Amino acid sequence: MQLLKRVFDFYVFSNMHVALATFCLTKITLLLFGVSDPTVPSFVFFATVLSYNFVRLYRKSEITSWFYNWIAANQTALVVVTIISFVFLVYLAVHLQTITLLALVPFGIVTVFYVVPLRGKMALRTVPGFKLFLIAFCWASVTVLIPVINHKLSFSKDVYVMFLQRLLFVAAITIPFDIRDVDYDTEALKTLPQVFGIANAKRIGIVLLMLFLGLNFLKEEPGANLRVEFVVTLISLLLLVRASNRQNNYYSAFFVEAIPIVWFLLLVIF
Repeated sequence: MQLLKRVFDFYVFSNMHVALATFCLTKITLLLFGVSDPTVPSFVFFATVLSYNFVRLYRKSEITSWFYNWIAANQTALVVVTIISFVFLVYLAVHLQTITLLALVPFGIVTVFYVVPLRGKMALRTVPGFKLFLIAFCWASVTVLIPVINHKLSFSKDVYVMFLQRLLFVAAITIPFDIRDVDYDTEALKTLPQVFGIANAKRIGIVLLMLFLGLNFLKEEPGANLRVEFVVTLISLLLLVRASNRQNNYYSAFFVEAIPIVWFLLLVIF
């Protein structure tokens, strides 16, 4: 049992779980356009592991004590996973379109300067009120626009609606993380729970999710995806409303991050 817990913890806290979430979001985009090629979703998976582990290892001294201890105990394994991800990333990059690689460059730069101070000033994540929207924009761009660009799909109205939906969805499910960290984040970050309080941050998240669902009616054919996204919205609302600053270590890191995975499975089933 202890071994299973260690394996599970490593899966969650080495960022493979969040990488699976971004993989699923990218697959959702391609499935809705009838594309089954796994190259871009796989690239996004390994890019997520690489970038998130880079951020985590770079700022490990700033995180909560229990997590610092976990990283310290698993640092060698984390580095190995990160290196392996980089190798797969290079291999997959060869199979992407040149225009896709060029489009990815800004996100690589953002990843570095998300934690590394620019010219000795503040890093991007420390810009007041900026972190949530930066994360939402990057996730929406990488999981919607990048696959569209790589497969040379038409930038139809549905693509723009999907991009806006994805941005709203990611922003909403990021709020439980900010609620979790409200007692640890510096006040200078100006996260939604810090500025508006936990209750109002949840209300903002509810509005974002309602907009996410409502935008379906702007698509050409909402169809079965509307039913799936209704279920996804309900799950997201439940986890958002129940989030607290005293949540356990798995609440956001596993359950909230699992929402895109559930979304993908529901889409495949229905």
